[in-house]
Amino acid sequence: MIRYVDKFINYLKIERNVSEHTIINYSVDLRDFGSFLEDIKIESVTYLVLRRYLAHMREVNFSKRTVARKLASLRSFFRFLYREGYLKTNPASSIATPKLDKKLPLFLDTNEVVKLIEAPDEGDVAALRDRAILETLYSTGMRVGELVRLNMDNIDFIGGVAKVYGKGRKERLTPIGDKALRAIRNYFERRMVKKLKDKKAVFLNKSGTRLTDRSVRRVVDKYIKRVAFREKISPHTLRHSFATHLLDRGADLRSVQELLGHANLSTTQIYTHVTTKRLKEVYEKAHPRA
Repeated sequence: MIRYVDKFINYLKIERNVSEHTIINYSVDLRDFGSFLEDIKIESVTYLVLRRYLAHMREVNFSKRTVARKLASLRSFFRFLYREGYLKTNPASSIATPKLDKKLPLFLDTNEVVKLIEAPDEGDVAALRDRAILETLYSTGMRVGELVRLNMDNIDFIGGVAKVYGKGRKERLTPIGDKALRAIRNYFERRMVKKLKDKKAVFLNKSGTRLTDRSVRRVVDKYIKRVAFREKISPHTLRHSFATHLLDRGADLRSVQELLGHANLSTTQIYTHVTTKRLKEVYEKAHPRA
């Protein structure tokens, strides 16, 4: 099992060029499956073994989303082994994914976004950095991983665009608003040049090295608590808010797809939920007997 997993992970890294986050997920999922197999060899895995694993995941109360992700990992793994000739058949070819409940993404209204962004005090460098982080997340709709990978030369202050490295190391250009650019400039002017250990990174910790995903999540959590927002708000909520507000104000779905860096339009369609106010405006304008 281990040697097959190693071959598969190398394939993902070299040929598929997938993100480090995806590599970690695949590794965890396949390790869990290997623990379930115990002494069963990978060549002996059948459709029935996979069905037993599916039943096992339900018994330990994995969510439908987690089960779906683990099954997707197994399908990719066995498809690779079959295609490369390590297996004579693909036991995962007919495994069905459980139907997922579609949940609308949580988003903030415009006033809540403003309140969150303006929460940092502008007295010290850390607060200026935090304000720039919040402004940039909402202005661009970036993922946290994309934000922490941002380098100084990725931002065009004159053109008002940023080069973003998304999932699968795909590049895209995204507009970045004046308020976000101003917040970044204010942060740059105050941070200690002598302490810079990573001279390329835009957002740094107090040691002068690049911020991590976890650090950014802590920053957002800090200000969520300060403005007393409801729970379950994360940095990704600003991405949801970015997409929702654009669509609410008439942006077309294809443009929002490009801005978010989604490979498929179907991924973006979850944001077609709109506020009740917007729906009523459209209804009253379009319906002949509204």
